[in-house]
Amino acid sequence: MKVTASIALAGVLALGACNSSPSDKLADRVEDAADNRAEAMEANAAALRNQAAMLDGRADRTRDIGEARADAIEAADMNVAAMSQERRDAIVANQAAAVR
Repeated sequence: MKVTASIALAGVLALGACNSSPSDKLADRVEDAADNRAEAMEANAAALRNQAAMLDGRADRTRDIGEARADAIEAADMNVAAMSQERRDAIVANQAAAVR
């Protein structure tokens, strides 16, 4: 029953489109184009939300790693005074192991 109703509705719409005025056809095209642009914007927004969620996760993991490295340095009671400034800077920049 639903299939028959759908086919009948499609036929009525097709016939109605044939009798549309030029201004109706233009208006339909304008509306369809705007709808397509809006759908593209919504897809971009969804992708950006996914990227933002991923970056939030990475930021949380970075903070956790920094906290763990700081705890390891404090626990090791390192002789920081004996380290070169270059070594300290490398540890801070996460380019060198904090504790060996």
